[in-house]
Amino acid sequence: MIDAVNPSTVWSPFGPFSMAALQGDGQIVHLKGQVSLDQQGKIVGRGNMHAQVRQTLENIRAVMASMGGDMSDVFSLVHYTTDIDAFMRAGEIRNEYFAAPWPVTTTVQVVRLYHQDLLIEITATAEIPRSRFRRPAS
Repeated sequence: MIDAVNPSTVWSPFGPFSMAALQGDGQIVHLKGQVSLDQQGKIVGRGNMHAQVRQTLENIRAVMASMGGDMSDVFSLVHYTTDIDAFMRAGEIRNEYFAAPWPVTTTVQVVRLYHQDLLIEITATAEIPRSRFRRPAS
C-alpha cells in the first residue's frame, strides 16, 4: 500500500501527483526508463507526444504486470521529455493509468533521448505487495 503525503506546509499539488509517498512492506521494484517502443522494438507515434506517452505507460503497465503488479503500485515517476509543452498537453493521459494517491513526479526537458524520434522516457519505482509479487522467469 502506498500512502500519499501532501503536507499543508508546502504548495498544494496542481496536477495528478503527490509531494511524497510512503512505501510499506512490499517488494520494491525499480523500472528502467521506458520509451515508446512496441514489442518488436519499433517506435510508436513518431512526432506524436500523446501516442508516445500512451505507449510508454502501456510498457510500464506490462512490466509491472509481469511481476504481479499494477499501476496503483507505482509511487514515483521521472519523465524525461524533449518538449515539455507537448508533454504537459498530453497530461490527461496519465489519468487513465493513475489515480489518487498520485505518484510523486519529476519532469525534466532534455535535448534528446537515445533515438531522435523519441519524445518521452519515463522511469518508475513501485512497491508490489508481497502477496501479489511474483519473480519473473529469467
